[in-house]
Amino acid sequence: MTGERSKDKNRKDDLNQGEGNKAADRRYREGVKETIEDLSEEERAKRARSLSGREKDEARRAEDEGRSHAR
Repeated sequence: MTGERSKDKNRKDDLNQGEGNKAADRRYREGVKETIEDLSEEERAKRARSLSGREKDEARRAEDEGRSHAR
């Protein structure tokens, strides 16, 4: 465990950047972009339907919260 962890700590992107972590934001945005580009709308919908009960509840709460900010 320490070997893997020490490799990760040496990465520039993993330095504590505090609030507004640009490296984490970039990785997140790249992941979202790849998901959208790589999967059809039908495949994304299929995956969403296969969420567990707990995951569905979390997704609904997150969606509701996001919508409340858009108003």
